[in-house]
Amino acid sequence: MLASMIHSIPGAVQLGLLYAFMSLGVYMTYRILDFPDLTVDGSFTTGGAVAAVMITHGQSPWVATACAFLAGCAAGSVTGLLHTKGKINALLSGILMMIALYSINLRISRVPNVPLINAETVFFGVEWKDWVLMIVAVLIVLVLLDMFFLTDLGLSLRATGDNPRMIRSFGAHTDNTKILGVALSNGLVALSGAFIAQQQGYSDQSMGIGMIVIGLAAVIIGEAIIGARSIIWATLAAVVGMILYRIIIAIALQIPWFQAQDLKVITAVIVIIALVVPTARRHWKQKIAARRRTAELAAAAGARRGGGQ
Repeated sequence: MLASMIHSIPGAVQLGLLYAFMSLGVYMTYRILDFPDLTVDGSFTTGGAVAAVMITHGQSPWVATACAFLAGCAAGSVTGLLHTKGKINALLSGILMMIALYSINLRISRVPNVPLINAETVFFGVEWKDWVLMIVAVLIVLVLLDMFFLTDLGLSLRATGDNPRMIRSFGAHTDNTKILGVALSNGLVALSGAFIAQQQGYSDQSMGIGMIVIGLAAVIIGEAIIGARSIIWATLAAVVGMILYRIIIAIALQIPWFQAQDLKVITAVIVIIALVVPTARRHWKQKIAARRRTAELAAAAGARRGGGQ
């Protein structure tokens, strides 16, 4: 069993790198904009469907992947417009768009499953080349994202999530920054869906189910391990968290009493642990600090009484 666990790790890391784009997208809405966006479950499938359909119709896989990113941006823009211009609750806006995307994705693909058998994809079919491709792609997106967040527009986006009233007082249009942020987030999610569809050899209508939970798990795990003391560390944490999440899932599925249908339960347990442990650790540290202060005050009071006598 140990050998099979070790053998499953390289494949888990590969998947983690491909899903890392999705965790970066979830990080943008969940952490930066404080926007609970459930569009993710639909836009992930949109990316896979657009890429698969275009590739099967003879388009370049890179052009198909770029179009998948743009399709995700379009879906995110609609969610942002529903929230900002339609004045619909953020959570409900995402739910509405996720529901709409179910039918839209079927319209795009026309069938529930689009196979990519013998089709040309962005992957080379040579293991070391595919590793280089995935690592370089993640690094490029990480660097571009970090550079964007350090621009005036990126800083406005970050400030919109922290304190929208304050940023409006400086003349920034928070509606536009929210729409931009949600659009970019879903663009990255769709990009991840496009890569995953090409890597696994097909696009499926149900491939996006539960993506928001997986993305949140990755963000929380990464922040618990690496931290988020700066935007560079925070985005890196989202990537590392996704890789660790995929490794945990791969190892868990090698345990005999776990089966493939237990994947969602394992994901839920991972999220619960990732949420509870940091809070419990912080509470424990505060409790110890409070006890230490009480002891110091008691010692100081005793010293004063002893000096007075």
